[in-house]
Amino acid sequence: MILGMSLATFTMVHVIISLIAIVAGLVVMFGMLGSKRMPGLTVIFLAFTILTSVSGFLFPPLLFEKLSPGQVIGILSLVLLAIACFALYGMKLAGAWRWIYALTATVSLYLNVFVLVIQSFLKVPGLHALAPSVPPTEPPFAIVQGVVLVFFVVVIIGVIRRYRPMSEYA
Repeated sequence: MILGMSLATFTMVHVIISLIAIVAGLVVMFGMLGSKRMPGLTVIFLAFTILTSVSGFLFPPLLFEKLSPGQVIGILSLVLLAIACFALYGMKLAGAWRWIYALTATVSLYLNVFVLVIQSFLKVPGLHALAPSVPPTEPPFAIVQGVVLVFFVVVIIGVIRRYRPMSEYA
């Protein structure tokens, strides 16, 4: 039991939270390319991405039994999200904080998508058949992760260069 839920129920809740974070994050990221302020979706993206990272630590094994690669990604994501929240809400994107926010928010989104790809290859039967090792290492998995990485690098560079919202966040 995790937070009063069976492992299966908790996993389902965690996946739903993650998918909400990813969808909101993608919308916000593409909005950033056009310098669009999306305060409501931004809050959803940041809050749900923080929640998915935190909830990931509740899965067995516990953090202090053995540090897993997923937990390392969760820690990195939480650090990036703390910086993004500070840049956005504390520093109101002033000066260098604009590009710091753009970088940290979009890299945290990338990390969430990176984990989604790994979990998809582990849990979706058709994808698992293409890369059956645990963790997946076969060429189809590497190709998908490579495409995702290149996509995010290109978009993140675009966001850093183009994100200049007209008015500051409150």
